[in-house]
Amino acid sequence: MGASRDGCTGGETSRREWNTPVRAPWNALIKEALQGVDRHNCAYFETGDARHIHLAAKLREYVGELKVLIHELEADS
Repeated sequence: MGASRDGCTGGETSRREWNTPVRAPWNALIKEALQGVDRHNCAYFETGDARHIHLAAKLREYVGELKVLIHELEADS
């Protein structure tokens, strides 16, 4: 099982061990977007610049909508 970096501290969290043909092309993009959320959250705590919170929320919304699309595509396949 692999591990990924966790937030500002660089701690380790487990990675899921399953995949589907529909999800596979999107996994790297989702991972990068969620890492972007973490980076914006860290930047907000370091700088107090609220623009980072706004951008993190946009990334979360995008990932949420993408996951809905993926679930719909899986149901159709």
